[in-house]
Amino acid sequence: MTFEQAKARIDELRRVIDYHSRLYYDNDRPEIEDDEFDALTRELKALETQFPALITPDSYTQRVHGELSRLFSEVRHEVPLGSLQDVFSLDEVRAFDARIRESLPDPVYVVEPKIDGRSTAIEYRDGKFYRGATRGNGEVGEDVSANLRTIADVPLELTEPVKRIIVRGEVFMPHDNFAKLVAAQEENGEQPFKNPRNAAAGSLRQKDPAVAARRGLSIYEFNVQLVEGEQLLGHAESLERMKELGLSVVPFYKVCHSADEVCAEIERIGRERATFPFDIDGAVVKVDDFAARERIGSTSKFPKWAVAYKYPPEEKLTKLLDVEVTVGRTGVLTPTGVFEPVTLAGTTVSRATLHNQDNINDKDIGIGDTVVLRKAGEIIPEVVRVHERPAGHKRFELPKTCPSCGQATVREPGEAATRCVNPECPAQLSRNVIHFVSRDAMDIDGLGSAVVEQLIAAGKITRAYDLYTLEKEEIAGLEGLGSKSADNLLRAIDKSRGNDLYRVIFALGIRHIGEKAAKTLAAHFGTMEALMQADAESLSCIDGIGAVLAESVVEFFRRESSRRFVQKLAEAGVNMICLTERKDDRFAGMVFVLTGTLPTMGRKEASDIIEQFGGKTSSSVSKKTTVVLAGEDAGSKLTKAQALGIRIINEDEFKEMIQ
Repeated sequence: MTFEQAKARIDELRRVIDYHSRLYYDNDRPEIEDDEFDALTRELKALETQFPALITPDSYTQRVHGELSRLFSEVRHEVPLGSLQDVFSLDEVRAFDARIRESLPDPVYVVEPKIDGRSTAIEYRDGKFYRGATRGNGEVGEDVSANLRTIADVPLELTEPVKRIIVRGEVFMPHDNFAKLVAAQEENGEQPFKNPRNAAAGSLRQKDPAVAARRGLSIYEFNVQLVEGEQLLGHAESLERMKELGLSVVPFYKVCHSADEVCAEIERIGRERATFPFDIDGAVVKVDDFAARERIGSTSKFPKWAVAYKYPPEEKLTKLLDVEVTVGRTGVLTPTGVFEPVTLAGTTVSRATLHNQDNINDKDIGIGDTVVLRKAGEIIPEVVRVHERPAGHKRFELPKTCPSCGQATVREPGEAATRCVNPECPAQLSRNVIHFVSRDAMDIDGLGSAVVEQLIAAGKITRAYDLYTLEKEEIAGLEGLGSKSADNLLRAIDKSRGNDLYRVIFALGIRHIGEKAAKTLAAHFGTMEALMQADAESLSCIDGIGAVLAESVVEFFRRESSRRFVQKLAEAGVNMICLTERKDDRFAGMVFVLTGTLPTMGRKEASDIIEQFGGKTSSSVSKKTTVVLAGEDAGSKLTKAQALGIRIINEDEFKEMIQ
């Protein structure tokens, strides 16, 4: 290859690598697999080695990658959080050992699993949690303290009041939690996370700590970055010290004295990785002695005293025998491939979700194809690509009609999901009723999902409006429910007849219409009848609605089944008029953000009051924010408001404003 050819290829590789690197590190939504990305970076490194004059400071090989989000304040790492040099064969591991022995005759190594997640640094002062940050670009990270506090494995107080310690760890999502999250995303028609690593990274960088808390994250600490008041001599000693302090540390590690021992441990971890309840993307080999590490040194990007061995992904060929299409509780059509059984990552696989039509189109998947199958993150089976297609076979297409009710399916612009939007579709009945009775909708106390399922299974209800014609004997006859429970439930159902109009609108389950939009619509139109007659143009002119929501409302009420549903509710005595009266317009044009825990008032109560006085609430702080109402443990929203110079009030000041 000539110098000019090398330069052209290097430029191309850098563009491609930077693009995929941003998707991986900053957006947590990669488009290619780790091994494909690794192949690109290895080619770039090889060319730069061959043509060193083409190395530039901004090359991926010369820097730690990771952009900082504006959602979080910056934290400068006192001790940089570097990355490790990857190796892909045991021969490279032995070559690493040979280099170490040039300056350290009898090295001692520590081999541990390389947890696949989001790297963080957590600081404790006087034994108490002080702050936590992402790795970012290695020098500066993002303050994600509020999200880290929600992780059960992160102690808020150590077992000893150590003056100051900074530990580095990996936030990850256990396999069981990842499987539940993907199932929920598929159910809701959302683009699911590709693997647990991206799920963990995306969850840790949520602006709302409540979302991070629900995701079920965990953490393993693997390094002491800095400690004051005591001296640690080696890595193994530091791991044991972190355990003593109550930190969650990498679950196992082995001290090795030779390259043979190191290679044997790497192979053992590789054999057993399928049994781990978490993802790993390799094994880390580190020189144990801290003083020796100082002598060995580092490059501009990597320490010379450690490497990360990367395991190759396991892939198998199999035939796609059929595609089964199911309708989820929200109407999403999900295609599931049925394959000739193969063994992957220690288990037999015969089924795998194909996600949606876009995924099928991108990979050109058809029934009868021989495909390459693997487990994404060692958990979720997925089709990587088509290996071979029989002559005459075509790509699979999702049906144009719902396999449950036969009505036409729709796919809205900008969405990956194909849906059945028939509110009376049998496949969606359970989910629709559960949403209808939920706290923010009709708020029927005692009607949990288990009772709803019983009522449906017993044939007592076929639509949500059937709840209003239930008899006591029908409820009392269900398992676990007696006469008293039936009376309580009937009272709760009867009480819901008097709910405000916005609750009814929200309970209908109109696509895109949440509680806030339902309140806006109820206040603007006043009656359900007026809303049903509105056209898209008049709807889209309402502040806070817009074209997408407007079209969704019009489309919903255009269907005869929807209008019949509303009529049945009205016949049952359900209120169809807006009851909420605006007290005055003192908050007109103002946008409030609520954060933290208020002493005597819940967030919903405060939000309702703000809206009664003509104001709006938002979930995020921006330049449009007028006031931040802050309680205890306010977190990053308060920090951002302070940085932007936005007015901050407490509950007492808020109460004065509404006198």
